Amino acid sequence: MAIDRPADDAVHRRGEQLDTIASVLPIDRRDKLAEILTDQDVGTLRHLVNQGMGENTLRALTSDLAYLQAWSLAAIGGSLPWPAPEALLLKFVAHHLWDPEKRLSDPQHGMPAAVESKLRIQGFLKSLGPHAPDTVRRRLASWSTLTKWRGLQGTFSSPALKSAIRLSVRATPRPRKRKSAKAVTVDVLSHLLGTCRMDSLKDLRDRAILMVAFASGGRRRSEIAGLRTEQLNTEASIPVDGDAPLPSLSIHLGRTKTSGGDSGEVVYLTGRPVDALNAWLEAARIERGSVFRAIDRWGNVSKRGLDPKAINDIVKQRALLAGLDPREFSAHGLRSGYLTEAANRGIPLPEAMEQSRHRSVQQASEYYNSATRRSGRAARLMD
Repeated sequence: MAIDRPADDAVHRRGEQLDTIASVLPIDRRDKLAEILTDQDVGTLRHLVNQGMGENTLRALTSDLAYLQAWSLAAIGGSLPWPAPEALLLKFVAHHLWDPEKRLSDPQHGMPAAVESKLRIQGFLKSLGPHAPDTVRRRLASWSTLTKWRGLQGTFSSPALKSAIRLSVRATPRPRKRKSAKAVTVDVLSHLLGTCRMDSLKDLRDRAILMVAFASGGRRRSEIAGLRTEQLNTEASIPVDGDAPLPSLSIHLGRTKTSGGDSGEVVYLTGRPVDALNAWLEAARIERGSVFRAIDRWGNVSKRGLDPKAINDIVKQRALLAGLDPREFSAHGLRSGYLTEAANRGIPLPEAMEQSRHRSVQQASEYYNSATRRSGRAARLMD
């Protein structure tokens, strides 16, 4: 069997180039990406790294680009053309937003079986039905962004494409779901923390992760996974009448999903979360670098930080150990749980947002509105 040496060399070269950005853009499927992406794709990603684009944005762009390339190879038998013609964009929408009822009578409706099979075998397609409209919009937005970064003009604002998306969404109505089915409020958090022993290094780490993520305003999993000791500053203790003063710590967030790297945003930890964090750092002998790290089965602590997905896995694992349904909880539940708890305790919304660092009052107020409606007079007319 003949071996296509030039092609193998190109894949190997792209794999090495992807390795050069792995520290900024963690990649779990490097070899698969090296096969799917083109030289120009990898060059664009490296350029974005050099331009200082945020890590979360880079991860999303890479994931979307890999999916788009895999879909293109399966749907048209070749890599994505740049810029993409309007007909290809419309085909993408038709393949991903379709009417399940119509497909029962018309098997050709939606994504063709051959395309679906290829994407599923490669691990790119997991959904059994039509895609969520937000997912389709995000991938089209990534497609548009990458087109612009190549110095090209696309047709992503064409009336035909907008109309196709609007009509397709009407045909595939979906109820809006929260990222975490249930908020991790203090009572739930107490159950999760109850599964963490004080004589286990892994448990000390998980305990610190849960407490820091919640108490610091419901930090995103990427912010917790990427937390470094350089971001931590010990503050003056908080005096308490009749009791010992509480330890205090500030966390300089740097670049986040909604802010730039020079924004100077700071959140604070006080009391037990500080103690939990210090206990983990001391037990793991961490003095610099990543705060939260992987631990192998022999108890060795890695020098590299956790992947953001690991934070989600930890929440689900602790929920399972606590006798809760892990499907109902995720890392985002810590974020929504913080605001829900603040609302239940009557903490003013602006004060809670100072800690959570939500930019949108409308988004943050959703949790407050729910808490107010549950306990308000309008819900207690029969009392």
